[in-house]
Amino acid sequence: MEKTKILIAGMHCASCALRIEKAVKQVSGVRSVAVNYATDTASIEFDPALAKVADLCRAIEQEGYRAAENAEAKTGASVREARQAKRLAIGAVLLSVPVFFIAMFGQKIPGEIYGIGAAYWVQFILSGVTIFWFGRQFHLGMINRLRHFSSDMDTLVSLGTTVAFAASVWAAITGGHAIYFEVGSTVAALIIVGRYLETKSRGQTSQAIAKLLELGAKQARRIRDGKEETVDVADLHVGDMLLIKPGEKIPLDAIVIDGSSSVDESMLTGESLPVDKNNNDTVFGATINANGILTVRVTKASDETALAQIINVVNDALARKAPIEHLVDRVSAIFVPVVLCLAVAVFAGWLLITGNAAAALAPAIAVLVVACPCALGLATPTAVLVGTGEGAKNGVLIKSGTALEKAKKIDTVVFDKTGTLTVGKPMVTDVIMCGSLKEDELLPLVAAVEAGSEHPLSKAVVAYALEKKTQALPASSFLALPGQGVRAVVQGRLVEAGNEKLIQDAGAAPQKIFDLETAGKTVIRASVDGKIQAIIGIADAPKADAKGAVAELKKQGIAVVMLTGDNIRVANAIAKELAIDEVIAGVLPQEKAMAVKKLQDRGRTVVFVGDGINDAPALVQANLGIALGTGSDIAIESGDMVLLAGGPLKVVYALALARMTFSTIRQNLFWAFFYNVIAIPVAALGLLDPMIAGAAMAFSSISVVLNALRIKRLTIKR
Repeated sequence: MEKTKILIAGMHCASCALRIEKAVKQVSGVRSVAVNYATDTASIEFDPALAKVADLCRAIEQEGYRAAENAEAKTGASVREARQAKRLAIGAVLLSVPVFFIAMFGQKIPGEIYGIGAAYWVQFILSGVTIFWFGRQFHLGMINRLRHFSSDMDTLVSLGTTVAFAASVWAAITGGHAIYFEVGSTVAALIIVGRYLETKSRGQTSQAIAKLLELGAKQARRIRDGKEETVDVADLHVGDMLLIKPGEKIPLDAIVIDGSSSVDESMLTGESLPVDKNNNDTVFGATINANGILTVRVTKASDETALAQIINVVNDALARKAPIEHLVDRVSAIFVPVVLCLAVAVFAGWLLITGNAAAALAPAIAVLVVACPCALGLATPTAVLVGTGEGAKNGVLIKSGTALEKAKKIDTVVFDKTGTLTVGKPMVTDVIMCGSLKEDELLPLVAAVEAGSEHPLSKAVVAYALEKKTQALPASSFLALPGQGVRAVVQGRLVEAGNEKLIQDAGAAPQKIFDLETAGKTVIRASVDGKIQAIIGIADAPKADAKGAVAELKKQGIAVVMLTGDNIRVANAIAKELAIDEVIAGVLPQEKAMAVKKLQDRGRTVVFVGDGINDAPALVQANLGIALGTGSDIAIESGDMVLLAGGPLKVVYALALARMTFSTIRQNLFWAFFYNVIAIPVAALGLLDPMIAGAAMAFSSISVVLNALRIKRLTIKR
C-alpha cells in the first residue's frame, strides 16, 4: 500500500469533505481516505497496482472540485485560491453597497426604461453581477452537486440568492413591491467576504507546519575527491561528506567526523540552548551550526531525517480524525437535505398563514442562508491543526486527535525514573575531603587513575574533573579490580579509587559514608599512598526541571507516581528530593505495564512517561503514553505523544497543550451547534432578516477559526 496527500480546491463545508471521501473510496484499490476540510487535503492509502494518483485526482474532480498532488501544484493552487477569494470579495462589496443604499434609503434615480424606474434597473444589474458573477462559485457548486444528486452549502446559498433575485425581477415586472435585490446581493457579498476571511484565517492556522516545511537547507557543500562543490540537497546521498561552516544550516542528518561546534537545535526540540557537537556526535538536518567548522558524513536520506519524521507525524495526526469528529460527520451528512426540506416547509407555512408568496420568501431565504454547516466542519480540524503545529514547533509531537481526547481525563502521571526524571547517567554529587590533601590536589590524581577505566562510575569522576578544569596527568601500572575499583601510579604515588573492598579504611568519615549511602548514592573512596583522602558520592541526579514539573502537576490536582527498576532505597531518595509521594520500585521492564494496569484498576486515568523503547508495553497500557525521544526515536509507535527534548516540565506543557486544544474543539462544536439550533428557528419564525442571516453565517465560520488560533497564546514554562 502507498500513501499520498492531495490538495483539494473548492471545498466549502464539511459536507464537501464527506462527499469526496465517499467518491474516492469507490476507486478500486483504495483502502482508506480522510479529507481534512481545514487543510484542504485528502490523505489516501491505496494499492498502486490497482490505482494511480491520477485516478484519485480524477475521482475528486468528477465531484466538481480541483485536485493537485505535487508540492509545487499545492503551493500554486493555495496562492491562486487566496488571491481569487480576495478579488471576488472586493468586487462583491463594491457592487452590493450601492444596491443596499438604494433599497434601504429609498434613493431615487431619475428616468424609466420600459416603464420600470432606473433605480430598479441599477439594482437589477449590480445585484445580478454580484450574485451570478462574483458569486458564481455557489451556482457552479450547486450544479455539480445536482449532477450527482446531492447538495451542500453551495446549494443553500445558490437557492437563497437566486430565489431573492428572481422574486425581485418578477415583482419589478408585475409592479409588485416585494423587491429583494439588496437581500440577494448583500447576502452573496457577505458570504463571499466571509469565505475570503476564512481562507485567510485558515492560512494562519497552518503557519507552524508551513514553517517546518521551509526549515530545511536548499544547498550543501559536498566534499568529493578533496574538492568542495555546492550541490542541491536533493542530490545528496547517504555517505556523502559535507563541510558545514559557522552560521550555515546542516543539510541532512549526519555524524560529525571532524571538528567541534555548538549547534542550535531549537527548531527541532524547542530548547533554546545550543548543543555542543564533537567527533561521532549526531547532527540533525535543518539545525544551525553556530560557531565552529564541522565535517560530517550523511547518515539519513532527505525523507528519513528527524525533520521529515516530525512533519510526517504532524501530517498523520491531521489525517486521523478524532473520535468526536465522527459525530460531526454524521450530522453533516444529513444536515443540508434537512435544511432544504425545512426551507420548503417554512415557505409553505408562511404562505398558508399570510397568503402572500412574497412575504413567505424572506423567512425561507433566511433559513437557507443561516444554516450553513461550515462552522461544524471547521470546529475540530482547525483546533487540531493549530494544536499539533504549535506542539511541533516546541518539540512536542501529538500523533493523533485521539491523544487530545485522552488528555482531558488524566488524573495520574507515572514517570519512569532513569532518563526521564533523572539525567540517566551517574554524576558526581558530593566530594568530601577527609585527609591532608585539598580537593584541587587530589582530583588530578584520582582522575588520572579513573581515566583508564570504562566503568560508568569512573567516567562520572573523569567528567567531574573536566568540569573543574583539572589538568590531565599520566598514570602507570594501571590495574582494574572487578567489583572493587582501580589502582595506578601517578607521579610516583600509589593512587586507589574504589569501594570498601578495595579501601577498607573509612578514615574519619564513616558517618558521611553512611549518610551518602542512605541517600541512595554510590560511594567511591579515594586514597593516596594507603591513606584515605576523600569520599566521592555518585548518583543519577534528577533533571533540573523535575522538581518544578512535579510541583506544577500536583498544583493541578494530578497525582505523580515514580516507577523504577531501582531498589527502594535509591528510589525513595530521589522521590524525597522531588517531593513525589508514591513510589513503585524494583519493577522489571516487563512488569511496568502490569504496574500501570494496577493503577488503572484502582480507578486512575494514567499518563505514562518513558523512553519509548524499554517502556513500550507501559506506554501502550497507559490511557495516554508520552515517549521521550530524540532524532531517530521520534517515530516511536507506542506513545500517543513524543517529546523531542527537554525535561519533565515539557510533559506539563504537552498535557496543557492537549487539554487546551481539546477544550477549544468542544467550544467550537458547542458554538457551531448552538448557532444553528438558535438561528434556524429564529429565521423560520421570520425574525431574522436574510442579510443578517448571511452575516451571522459568515461570522460563525470565522469565529471558529479565530477561537482555534487562541491556542497559540498558550504560555507555560517548559
